[in-house]
Amino acid sequence: MGSDEQIRKQGKAGDPEFECAELPPHEEAQFERQLEAQRKSHAETVPQHGGQAAEPRVGVYICRCGGNISDVVDVEKVAEVSRLIPGVVTAKVHTFMCSDPGQHTISDDILKENLDRVVVASCSPFLHEETFRGAVARGGMNPYMYEHVNIREQASWAHRHDPGGATNKSIRMIAAAVGKLKDARPLDQIKLPNHRRALVIGGGIAGMKAATDLACRGIKVLLVEISNRLGGRLNGRGPVYPSEQDAGELVADFARRVEAHPEIEVRLSSQVTTVSGFIGNFRIVVEGLSADGSPLKEDATVGAIVMATGFRPYAPQTGEFLYGAEPCVLTMPEFIRHLQNIDVRARQLFYNGHPIHSIAFLHCVGSRQLDGIHQPQPDGSLNTYCSRTCCTTILQQALAVRKRFPETEVFDFNQDIRTYGRGEEDYYTNASKAGVVFFRYNGEEPPTVKRGCKSAPLTVTVKDALTWGEELQVGVDMLVLGVGMIAGDIPGLIDSMKLATGEDRFLQEVHPKLRPVEVSVPGILLAGTAQGPMNIQETLCAAGAAAVKAAALFAKEAVELNPYVAEVDTALCCGEAQCVTQCDYEGALRMVQVEIDGHTVERAQVNPGLCVGCGACVAVCPHRAINLNGWRLDQFDAMVDGIVADIPRHECLSDLVAIQ
Repeated sequence: MGSDEQIRKQGKAGDPEFECAELPPHEEAQFERQLEAQRKSHAETVPQHGGQAAEPRVGVYICRCGGNISDVVDVEKVAEVSRLIPGVVTAKVHTFMCSDPGQHTISDDILKENLDRVVVASCSPFLHEETFRGAVARGGMNPYMYEHVNIREQASWAHRHDPGGATNKSIRMIAAAVGKLKDARPLDQIKLPNHRRALVIGGGIAGMKAATDLACRGIKVLLVEISNRLGGRLNGRGPVYPSEQDAGELVADFARRVEAHPEIEVRLSSQVTTVSGFIGNFRIVVEGLSADGSPLKEDATVGAIVMATGFRPYAPQTGEFLYGAEPCVLTMPEFIRHLQNIDVRARQLFYNGHPIHSIAFLHCVGSRQLDGIHQPQPDGSLNTYCSRTCCTTILQQALAVRKRFPETEVFDFNQDIRTYGRGEEDYYTNASKAGVVFFRYNGEEPPTVKRGCKSAPLTVTVKDALTWGEELQVGVDMLVLGVGMIAGDIPGLIDSMKLATGEDRFLQEVHPKLRPVEVSVPGILLAGTAQGPMNIQETLCAAGAAAVKAAALFAKEAVELNPYVAEVDTALCCGEAQCVTQCDYEGALRMVQVEIDGHTVERAQVNPGLCVGCGACVAVCPHRAINLNGWRLDQFDAMVDGIVADIPRHECLSDLVAIQ
């Protein structure tokens, strides 16, 4: 989360009917003064808040979530029963626990009730775990003595037709959380040295945008580009939509800013060959050619990495729609380059010395592929996704042909038209007005292309949905394949950095809405089409977001990480190294020599910067010598005990809640 002020002002995300009930300024100031006074008083009575008190004092807070929970779960009954769980001092219900008043309730109760543990039963922890952790910390309690229970997705939404069962399940989940917290220990964030320098891999439009945004914030940047110039796929592209600005001008403008900025170092004709380390301390090796052409090898340490490695255009297989068999079958990038090389004064389109009187554009080549219809890729996979930018690109080029060469007929063969961006639908409208003829085919019956006669070298046959499935044949002089985007060829980086990829083989973010430019490896961020098909506007936005996230990592002298990592008890460790063998994260666990009772022995040691808290090491240790902070084995035992424990019957409880 951000500052305390941001946390206080956060309301119910995504609910248009919810209005956050903020305190008036004078009451807010008074509340803060009271809170600080109580915090000081509380610090005297509880020396280490959230520590090991004689008897745990747990506060339970249940959220109605505006009806998302309370429409199914009897939250009042849950609170009533929760008060009977040993160790629970208070249990309260609020319509929106994430709101200002809800958070104030938690922080205020910590001080008034001398709470040393807090359970919040609400929505997914992905949404508000950090929100409540901030509220707990403002109350003076260790933020890791708080447990989040998801009774929305796991109870009310999962059992909407069984309110009684959902209520019982919520009670048992809270009981498990209370049991876990009883054996909890205060934890502190892991703080690691932070090298205030960023690596940007890729010198296309995304890489240049990320580099300049970081440099403008005073952060040193090392920009590595595998080719001999900046610009990536935009080089030689011609006008870009929807602005129709020349791509060369756009690239030149960004390149000037990159090359002129004193905080940016550029390495052309170079590539990153080795990446090791962790957030704040990545060690990299860059190999390439220096300005004079001599081999270059450079070691560097950076704090964050921005992956702006881009995409590749789909390469049709030989014979696919006669590509490679007929010279007049081109991919879209090839056609754009050809069009750029034609004199702007020319009024007749030629290719290989032959006049082109008719052109067909074919959509979805290499995208939206179907099993049994399309030929798999060399790795056996299909590109089932939509590449998103092809439709508008085809319409842009079709319109350009009609404007420059009005005597050339243009035919468009599509499954459907997806001009989703602002101003892009105009290309479809204008192409229709300019005389482009559209045919629509079913994805299961794509057009076929055969050699034609002398007057028309190619014949495209299609079952046209716009004429109710009539089979039509169109003779054309040229066929342009609207090829899609496929993931960049970076297997070495993916392996060395242990990056996740999706089914589409693009780099995968943690969450498309909550963490859209972050990967599962802390300190590594995504920019542009390395993540998936995007147009230029989306690419620039993603690159800017990645730069902001990277800059946030450098805002403090030390990198602060959650403490949920493995911890070795050297008294129990016998040095068998099964944990090291099982660990998938190189360097996270290693065997080191230590002195015990005058003898030098080997024991496992955890690198907290590389450990991701997966727990694989815990599962294989035969001596239970390794645990995860915040999820120790005894805490799992306590959760099970909490689920099955008898809760004292209360005379006010109805039959709705079946207490054991």
